[in-house]
Amino acid sequence: MSLDEHRYALTVRWTGNLGAGTSTYRGYSRDHDVEIPGLPVLRGSADPTFHGDRERYNPEQLLLAALSQCHMLSFLHVAVKHGVVVTAYEDRAEGLMRTNRDGSGQFESVTLKPRVTVAGPAAPDLLEELHVEANKVCFIARSVNFPVLHEPTAVVEGQAD
Repeated sequence: MSLDEHRYALTVRWTGNLGAGTSTYRGYSRDHDVEIPGLPVLRGSADPTFHGDRERYNPEQLLLAALSQCHMLSFLHVAVKHGVVVTAYEDRAEGLMRTNRDGSGQFESVTLKPRVTVAGPAAPDLLEELHVEANKVCFIARSVNFPVLHEPTAVVEGQAD
């Protein structure tokens, strides 16, 4: 494997056979486990709208989390490159998914709302540009076929909003 190639592997195991398998639409659970060697098991299900367990993570939430995490990690990277010291980062991301009459569906957009705290004054234009640059290098954002939008807020450490 070359240095520019990265492979990922995991196991998704359906745990929702209630005895009769998928003999009826409502006769099985959507529960499953995501197993990655060396990490705690991630308990998943479908969105409650689709008969899932609300106490488990669903794929739509995890896609949104992946986009938010990737943008944050990319932003921290480009901040270092530009000499901007980030001391806190929080994102309240939102995603819009639509379902179609045929039962299919797709995400139409994701809006990331990062609140970034920096150690000292930084030009608002520079912080805005860092979000644009982070989006360009985020592996996950580059892999989806819907817009990933940004509504960032910048805070200087020690100053009130």
